[in-house]
Amino acid sequence: MFHAKVRLLIVDDEPSIRILMSHLFTELGYSVRSAEDGFSALRHIRSELPEIILSDLNMPGMSGFELLSVVRRQFPAIHTIAMSGAFSGIEIPPGVEADAFYEKGSGMGALLQLLGTPPKMNRPAPQPSLMREIASIRYNGSAGSRPSQLPEESSGFSA
Repeated sequence: MFHAKVRLLIVDDEPSIRILMSHLFTELGYSVRSAEDGFSALRHIRSELPEIILSDLNMPGMSGFELLSVVRRQFPAIHTIAMSGAFSGIEIPPGVEADAFYEKGSGMGALLQLLGTPPKMNRPAPQPSLMREIASIRYNGSAGSRPSQLPEESSGFSA
């Protein structure tokens, strides 16, 4: 019997966190991709939808706050987990559109438990294509700006 791996997208501007989490979740059986900011995450989403997004909140370029807001509007079925070292506790910080919150440094057990939490289903149906929103974004190369074009990515999630 074939069991598809759960597709997980890790979004964090710290390379060491992306690498560590990618290795850990791959070993746990997830199909993992990673992105360094919200813009890169949107390119991955365009290539193939993840089932779960684990995103840092404070990143240059497009922050996790912005990314999670876009994902919530366009793809409400994706289970989203915000993470940050700037907020504490288990409650989702104000202004963050996510299903759950993980405080960085609070232990992998807490994060693994959140990954097993089913997404909330009391959200509106998906809006029209995210591709139109992505296509309208402009970027001038500085932090906090938006890209003018997004390269096509042909690679999908690893099996």
